[in-house]
Amino acid sequence: MQLVKIDADTNGTSLTLSWSDDSQSRFHAIWLRDNALEPHTRSADNGQRLITLAEIPSDLHVSSAEVVDGDLAVQFAPCGTSSVFPAPWLRAHGYDHTRNKNDPQVPAGIELFDSGLSLGTVSSSFEEIASSEQALLAWLQSVVTYGFAHLTQCPITSGALLDVVNLFGYVRETNYGKWFEVRSKPQPDNLAYTSAGLQAHTDNPYRDPVPTLQLLYCLENAASGGENQVVDGFRAAMQLYSENPVYFDLLSRYCVNFEFRGQAGTALTTSMPMIELRGQQELRCIRYNNRSAAAITDVPFEHMEMFYAAYRRFGEIIDDPENQLQFKLNPGECFLVDNLRVLHARSAFELAATDSSDGSDAGGRWLQGCYPDRDGLLSTLAVLEQRLHSSSQQTA
Repeated sequence: MQLVKIDADTNGTSLTLSWSDDSQSRFHAIWLRDNALEPHTRSADNGQRLITLAEIPSDLHVSSAEVVDGDLAVQFAPCGTSSVFPAPWLRAHGYDHTRNKNDPQVPAGIELFDSGLSLGTVSSSFEEIASSEQALLAWLQSVVTYGFAHLTQCPITSGALLDVVNLFGYVRETNYGKWFEVRSKPQPDNLAYTSAGLQAHTDNPYRDPVPTLQLLYCLENAASGGENQVVDGFRAAMQLYSENPVYFDLLSRYCVNFEFRGQAGTALTTSMPMIELRGQQELRCIRYNNRSAAAITDVPFEHMEMFYAAYRRFGEIIDDPENQLQFKLNPGECFLVDNLRVLHARSAFELAATDSSDGSDAGGRWLQGCYPDRDGLLSTLAVLEQRLHSSSQQTA
């Protein structure tokens, strides 16, 4: 896409750029100056901004602008600074677009899924992603695109889930520890540590911030049942909106109280919407966990009955088998979910044996889980994309 023409408004406070595809983009002078890429604005060592907004004149305007070698060259007044903005950078960072505030938006780069998605689309082997940056890039991209990814042929060793996380990021330690054991035990402090089925849910909605990723890693699975399911929460939210915008509005407007007090010395509470939006109605986060929901008090009396109707319908959509991708983890397999988007569930199971000294399952079903942070994954993904792109350009 080529930059072909530049027009400034009367006082120079904004520019209109015309592109070779007949589209246009507008940029404010203050935005351009604040985002200038030169060393006097951005550190060449780390890319961090060197100026504050207070250092930019309040009467800033563009004194001249022209296309130079296909890029935008700007002179600012009264400060007298100049900047060059690469045309591809401007296209990637444009903000001159309108959105219907009444319609929710799915973030760019996301593909919604249902039960028809093939597990192979998001699956790889541990050896592949550990030995190939290209394979690791593709696997991590699955988490961004579909909200989850599956892995096979992992080491069947306690704690090996950290070997997976170390390929892309870091673990957030919580009251459950650096990782936690998912197996049946007497007097469980969480229903996850029983053989009961669990409705599709996001983890730990009682935290602020909520864990952004969850990894579940299988070490043993001789139990009957215990299949895993994943549900695209964004797809469920969009389906709810298409059916009943009022229901969607209620679940995105009012907060739900979540709490966890199952451990001595632990009392975690927060109040957030089930459907959280960002900016101009863009979906940001789904918080749905019936086990952790406390008494709802944010909804006014006149809306409470309809709120519960919306809550019920959202649950029905989530529980619909057409929206659930089901699979059973074998030893040495794991899956990673975006806990801001994808809900996970499991069916009830029966253990093959319960003869351990503490009464927990022995030779039954044993998973380990942990909470990596999404920003580490996104950072690794960006670095890999840049590195592999630079490598391909050098060999071209």
